[in-house]
Amino acid sequence: MSMQPITAASMDQSFHFGFKKSKNGELASIDQEGFKDIVQKHGAIFLGDTSKKELYLTFDNGYENGFTPQILDVLKQKKVPAIFFVTGHYIKDQPELLKRMVNEGHLIGNHSWSHPDMSRISPEKMKTELLRVKEEVTQVTGQKEMKYLRTPRGIFSERTLAVSKDLGFTNVFWSVAYKDWDTKVRMGSRYAYEKVMAQIHPGAVILLHSVSKDNADALAQIIDDARKQGYEFKSLDELKTKSY
Repeated sequence: MSMQPITAASMDQSFHFGFKKSKNGELASIDQEGFKDIVQKHGAIFLGDTSKKELYLTFDNGYENGFTPQILDVLKQKKVPAIFFVTGHYIKDQPELLKRMVNEGHLIGNHSWSHPDMSRISPEKMKTELLRVKEEVTQVTGQKEMKYLRTPRGIFSERTLAVSKDLGFTNVFWSVAYKDWDTKVRMGSRYAYEKVMAQIHPGAVILLHSVSKDNADALAQIIDDARKQGYEFKSLDELKTKSY
């Protein structure tokens, strides 16, 4: 079988991250999404080690809606590590919460400075977007390393994966998620709990938005009940991927 040539057009084809959700503990899948090969090629994270009952908690923090302190309280009480992907707005608006994240052993990841569609900006602009976040988080918190990137809106191309990798960032996607970013729609903590628990599976990277009161209220029970099922919560720095 002949390989398709890599062209400028193919490098710039944009994708919106999606996946087949896990059910009954089966693994989530990106086999049918059309981008699995480039995600693997550039070392992006979708799953952790699927042979182990490990979970990775990741939060997107585009802006603060009053619930991150509660989330941090739960993580501290339960001794669970997490990563918070932040924007430039968040850095400027919430320096004390950033310091608390780092002081309590969490990672801060890159969610870009202004939350653009990365596939529609130049490599130079992309570099500015990402390095400004990294530099200003260091100034605020002292965290010198920033290895992880969550692309805004889940939109990416092979070029954005390649450019960010060259800048030292590992793209982090996810294998557990639900529509939790719309603050006008509140379904209650039970709804959030059930949406997350229905999808957990070995090696799962869980995406939650910190603007959701439902998530904040459900988090302790999610952690407790996942542990009852034999799962451990790990830091992204401990993640060792296997092929997916």
